[in-house]
Amino acid sequence: MRITILGAAAGGGFPQWNCNCPNCAGLRAGRLRAKPRTQSSIFVRADAGADGVLFNASPDLGQQIRATPALQPARGRRDSAIAGVVLVDGQIDHATGLLSLRERGSPIPLWCTDPVAEDLSQGHPVLRVLSHYCGVERRPIALDGSAFEIPGVADLSCRALALTGKAAPYSPHRERPVPGDNIGLSITDRRCGTTLFYAPGLGDITPAVFDAMSTADAVLVDGTFWTDDEMIGLGVGHKTAREIGHLPQSGPGGMMDWLAKLPARTRRLLIHVNNTNPVLDEESVERAALSRAGIGVAEDGMEIAL
Repeated sequence: MRITILGAAAGGGFPQWNCNCPNCAGLRAGRLRAKPRTQSSIFVRADAGADGVLFNASPDLGQQIRATPALQPARGRRDSAIAGVVLVDGQIDHATGLLSLRERGSPIPLWCTDPVAEDLSQGHPVLRVLSHYCGVERRPIALDGSAFEIPGVADLSCRALALTGKAAPYSPHRERPVPGDNIGLSITDRRCGTTLFYAPGLGDITPAVFDAMSTADAVLVDGTFWTDDEMIGLGVGHKTAREIGHLPQSGPGGMMDWLAKLPARTRRLLIHVNNTNPVLDEESVERAALSRAGIGVAEDGMEIAL
C-alpha cells in the first residue's frame, strides 16, 4: 500500500491566511523552522502505478493535484488517477474540494455516511451544486464493520468505525450528534495484508477505536491541537479542543498517552495539524517530545509505504 499525504493541516492550512499567531507569523518572517501545509487529504493506492482513492477532498485539492504527478497520469486527453472519493465527515476542509472535480466527464464516485450526505445536501449543498456539473454517484458507508471496495482500485478494502466528534457547524445535528457524523477508516491492502487506520478528526478513544488502532500497521490520526485550551490561550478562539471534537496530544488521557499503548511495531503519525499547534515548529520542545515518543508529524508530499 502506498499512501501520499496531499495535505497535513487542519482547516485554514498553515500559515492560515489571516492568522498572526506565533507559528503563522514566524513562518512568514522566516523565524520558524517549519514547512507550510495545505488542508488535510490523503491518496491511497495498492501499488505505485495504479489508480487510487482520495480520502477527503480539501479546498486545496487543485494545488495538491498539481503538486502530485501520480494524480495526473495523462493517459488520455482528460485523465485522473482518482478512482473514487471517500469522506470521513462533512466539514468544509474535507468536502469543499469536491467542487474542484466538477469538470469530470462522469459522476464522481463518492462514499460517505448518510449523515454526511445530509450535511452536504442541506447545510453545505455541495452535492446539489455538483448536480449541475458532472454529478455524484453517491454510495453509502455502513457502520456495521462491513468492508467496502472502490471499483478500479484493486486489492484495497475499507471498514468504517463511528467516532466521537462534532458534525460541521452547518449540520442539522451539530449539537445533537448521530453515528456517522465522523468516522475512522481501516484501509487494508489485501494482497500484502497491511492496514492503515485513518482518523483526522478524533474526539475520544473508545475501546473499539483503540482496537482498530492496535491492529493497524500504521495510524494516521488527529493532530489538531497540542493542548485542550490552545485556541483560548492564544486569543484566537473561545472553545476547547474537546468541545470542537478533537483530542489534544498532551495532558492526561491525551493522544500521546494512547499512542504510547500501541504495539511497538505500529507507525504513529499525526495529521490535520492546526496552525496554532507548536509541534509545527521543528525546533520546539513539543516536537522533541513527539520524537522521543516515536510519533511523527505528517507533511505535504510525504509518502508512506506499508
